[in-house]
Amino acid sequence: MDDDQRIHPSKVADDRASLTSFLDYQRATLAMKCAGLTGEQLKQKAIPTSGLTLLGLVRHAASVERSWFRFIVNAEEVKTPWPGEVDGTFAEFHVEDADVGEAFGVWREECARARAVASSFDSLDDTVNFRGETISLRYVLTHMIEEYARHNGHADLLREAIDGAVGE
Repeated sequence: MDDDQRIHPSKVADDRASLTSFLDYQRATLAMKCAGLTGEQLKQKAIPTSGLTLLGLVRHAASVERSWFRFIVNAEEVKTPWPGEVDGTFAEFHVEDADVGEAFGVWREECARARAVASSFDSLDDTVNFRGETISLRYVLTHMIEEYARHNGHADLLREAIDGAVGE
């Protein structure tokens, strides 16, 4: 993880550029936390008290991207790529038989689609109505930054437990 190729957000950008670049920075952070690991390491439950895995986080990120940007914001009829629940948790977190390449491919595609949906709005203040709530693009971008930042904290701990790698 010494080869940090993330693009750091500008310290003087306008609101839209700040939010979209911070979101991309968080996406790149998740990718960096997974870089250089084998499929088995990505599937490893490295913290004894948790069922989280790095691959589960990637699959979760793909589902969340799809849900917020395509289903809620863009009103597309899409379903989660890994439907259902297993033992009371979302199936995306159960990675024992998961295809690593597929998971990263779906995640990258959902990130690209999310960028396209976000760029189709004229303003951060533009809204959609979803199940009786009014939701702005600004809210969705801010929520996604929070979602990634929280899970990137999990990814930090998982990566360190897997191979000792630490870093931002």
